[in-house]
Amino acid sequence: MFAFILQRLIQAVVVMVTVAFIAFLLFQYVGDPVVFLLGQDATPDQIKELRQGLGLDQPFFVQFWHFLSNAVQGEFGLSLRQGSKVSRLIAERLPATLELALVAATLALVIGIPMGVYAALRRGTWASQLLMTVSLLGVSLPTFLIGILLILVFAVMLGWFPSFGRGEVVQMGWWSSGLMTAKGWHHIVLPAVTLAIFQLTLIMRLVRAEMLEVLRTDYIKFARARGLSNRAIHFGHALKNTLVPVLTITGLQLGGLIAFAIITETVFQWPGMGLLFIQAVTFADIPVMAAYLCLIALIFVVINLIVDLLYFVVDPRLRVGKPGGH
Repeated sequence: MFAFILQRLIQAVVVMVTVAFIAFLLFQYVGDPVVFLLGQDATPDQIKELRQGLGLDQPFFVQFWHFLSNAVQGEFGLSLRQGSKVSRLIAERLPATLELALVAATLALVIGIPMGVYAALRRGTWASQLLMTVSLLGVSLPTFLIGILLILVFAVMLGWFPSFGRGEVVQMGWWSSGLMTAKGWHHIVLPAVTLAIFQLTLIMRLVRAEMLEVLRTDYIKFARARGLSNRAIHFGHALKNTLVPVLTITGLQLGGLIAFAIITETVFQWPGMGLLFIQAVTFADIPVMAAYLCLIALIFVVINLIVDLLYFVVDPRLRVGKPGGH
């Protein structure tokens, strides 16, 4: 177990250093931060002085080491567009994105797993075929189109939900939450459903495929021969083994929800990191772009590490090296 964790930690460090290097290259080859800060009318002396102050006159790898040291401490400098510390901007936007992703992931799991199990156990029925058709639409339609359609129907035509913003939030130190107010829940419904639909249909199709495969295995046939009830076979044996590969996909999809909430946040003007990133790209705000890239990579690495550890726990085949294992 220790060797497994150590191996994953080393891989995580390599990935983060590689991503940090790519983020650092943004500073080197995408625009000139000195020009952004001083403007086009700056004199050569002002430019030289600021370059020395920022350490941009130092060798490439010295600059990268300073960048890496500051990134470990969560410091990415000042936003070229807003003039504020990037770490403060990220901290202000992170809660909104995490809440949106968690609500969307919960919807995808709570609805997707039962639908997948039903589609597998009732294979060939009209209800199962309908679910598979709807899931195909959910996988195929782009997120921005789903969001626009939901706004058109439920915000414009029916007026049931607001079409933009986060609503009323409660401030708890640096963390802000909209899940503690009725208006916050009212505002998060459409964005969360939009973000969850693709993941929901993906999980449903994955659970169905894995469930059908498990139901064809020998130990399920042996359980039937022993006279176990369908309920015990389906939910006591088959479902438990079906969810092992689903665990890996779900963990990685949670990272995807956070990383790719950009489109949903843009459509609904949700004040999260994705909208901040889009604004940074529009104005070539390199420090914000670099910080976003590193943070998303860190989230993926942490989630992947947790999923690997959970997989190690729930799948005994990975523990064959333990004493007494076969």
